[in-house]
Amino acid sequence: MVPVSTHTAAPTEGIPSAPGAFIQDRLAGWVSDLTTLHELTERLAGTSTLDSALHELLVAGAALVGAARGLLVLEPADGRGPSRTIGLGLSHADLGHIETVPRSATAYGRFLDGLPDTGAPLASPDILGDPGLDPGCREVAARLGYAASYTHPLATGAAEAAGATGPNATARTTGRLGAAVWLYDEPAEPLERQCHLVGVYVRYAAEHLARLLELERARADAVAIAEELLPSRLPRIPGVRLAARRRAGPGAGGDWYDALPLPDNALGLAIGSVGGSGPAALAAMGRLRAGLRAYAVMEGEDPVAVLSDLELLLRMTEPSAAATALYAYCEPDRRTIVLAGAGHTPPLVTGERRTEFVETTLSAPLGMLSCWEAPSVEFTPLPGETVLFYTDGLLRRTGDTRDRAFARLHAAAAGVPKVLRQDPGAVADHVLRTVLPADGADRNAATEDVAVLAARFD
Repeated sequence: MVPVSTHTAAPTEGIPSAPGAFIQDRLAGWVSDLTTLHELTERLAGTSTLDSALHELLVAGAALVGAARGLLVLEPADGRGPSRTIGLGLSHADLGHIETVPRSATAYGRFLDGLPDTGAPLASPDILGDPGLDPGCREVAARLGYAASYTHPLATGAAEAAGATGPNATARTTGRLGAAVWLYDEPAEPLERQCHLVGVYVRYAAEHLARLLELERARADAVAIAEELLPSRLPRIPGVRLAARRRAGPGAGGDWYDALPLPDNALGLAIGSVGGSGPAALAAMGRLRAGLRAYAVMEGEDPVAVLSDLELLLRMTEPSAAATALYAYCEPDRRTIVLAGAGHTPPLVTGERRTEFVETTLSAPLGMLSCWEAPSVEFTPLPGETVLFYTDGLLRRTGDTRDRAFARLHAAAAGVPKVLRQDPGAVADHVLRTVLPADGADRNAATEDVAVLAARFD
């Protein structure tokens, strides 16, 4: 926490303070306050995700008003979300108790509901001793051990000036974004100077939150579009069971997979990644997947021909783009797979007797050479084995060197418990849990997608 200066002149008994000394003390206090605001806004500006910004706002506000605990409710007035409630020094159970109080009886609830008497911050200096408050407020305060509160609305500058709250307003002009409540253990009320400081800070924070809210919504839309471009369901082919998993980074990159039934009970499996992120990568991904499906139907038994045609399509439609891809022609009744890859990571076959990478020839990504060409590879999975196709994002998300990432993936697949090996989805889930860092340690999650396609052969 950054402490707020409470510097005041120390009076000398019996001697009136000189006007110059008083002015110097006032100037020193202003400089201290400005320094504090600068430090706190710099820290807030360094946050790049909505959750981290919300937490930083709550902590900084508590320091500015001298409170120990608090909660922040994010609930944009345009109704497009996201909606979140986070606490400082409060457990989930504590937040649940607070939420049992009717919204109309709380300052933050009245503000979020747009009632006219809640346009400004509201202090409740003595909750337990205020008979005008809802009994539920006093009961929850006594149970959780706080005695006073200070509630500050979160709204963008456009909202404060124009009160924009319509459903068509964007995040930057939404108006109400939420409210922050800071709680005191004893009856208290922030000083006028503290109210001013937190007001300045919250106005800046609201604009920062609005920008991050726009980004999060755009990312969520991109992820939803990416999901729509992928298969809604996987085909059912005798002799093989399929499962797919995809973890999208906030940038919504172009990682994709596909599985389609072919004549004579054959199966085409494909996985790939388009360079870049955002709408351009999503559009390229959709075109490549659609093109590959068409080529697989026409000449699916020849993976080299499929990828050659796909390379030509990429060159004609995305002349400045590059992509990796792998296509496999499977005959489940014979348990044979013929595949070709274009700069893509090798499949991993795993079972009770072995776990090994399929040896594929080196090849360039699509769109990198004037003419792509690489030989195909044929191999035979044993009964009960699962073949994992995955994108390069799975390796990069580990944060390890490439060799160590491959070793980590191999160890994860080899360590799949026997009880899970019957289910390709369980195999894929175990590998993802084991390979990827947990609890936010994923250093490259902001830019990397991951796609996994698992095929278990009977």
